[in-house]
Amino acid sequence: MPGFSLKPVYPSTHWLSFPDQWDPKSPWHDRRVRLAANHAIDRAAIDQARTGGLSRITGSIVAGTSDFFWPPPPYAFEPGRAKKLLAEAGYPSGFDAGEYFCDMTSADAAETVMGYLQAVGIRARLRPLERAAFNKSLADRGLRNLVQIIAGVSGNAATRLEAYLASSGTFAAGGAPDLDGLLREQGTELDRARREAILHRVQQQIHERAMFAPLYDLAFVNGVAPRVEESGLGLIAGYAFSAPYEDVKLKAR
Repeated sequence: MPGFSLKPVYPSTHWLSFPDQWDPKSPWHDRRVRLAANHAIDRAAIDQARTGGLSRITGSIVAGTSDFFWPPPPYAFEPGRAKKLLAEAGYPSGFDAGEYFCDMTSADAAETVMGYLQAVGIRARLRPLERAAFNKSLADRGLRNLVQIIAGVSGNAATRLEAYLASSGTFAAGGAPDLDGLLREQGTELDRARREAILHRVQQQIHERAMFAPLYDLAFVNGVAPRVEESGLGLIAGYAFSAPYEDVKLKAR
């Protein structure tokens, strides 16, 4: 449409969680299996199909605009390496990963992620849930196997990690004692630089251990009409809509 433009905003971060990694009997307990899943997913292709390439590919569960964010390198799409890692972990023919849970609003992306996992041998069955049921089941630790998570970008790196990583986190499936200790330490640290260093260490360990499969900061794609001088989109970082209202401006005729 002549004169119209697209303006993306980034109100949510999406990732795949492995809640059974805390179970020594589960395939997901093995870092090589979690790393294989990460290398199996073509995030750029999903982004291109879903938002025209406007989402921000990420290697973290922390939003890129959050305070204390550490930018890890995104995992490369390497299905051959994924199959090799699975074979090294004792699954040369792959394995049945059970149900794949997601908020029903992201079932399209979940189906695509499942397709990439299946291509390297990780087979799953989609189980979309209505949002309220999904969030309650997540908080009750009732979701196992594979869980695709959507989280808003409010707060900072500490609040995100406390909710989804700490053993006592509202939406955490388990926890690591050393990372719990670091999170407690940063919570009492008054020096900003030292606190940032601690939170960076936690995020570095998450990436090194492949504890999650981050996907992207999803773009909400908006159309901006030719008469608009300032849409208000993106003026408040992480906010999904046009705001503040009083800052929206139209061009003089």
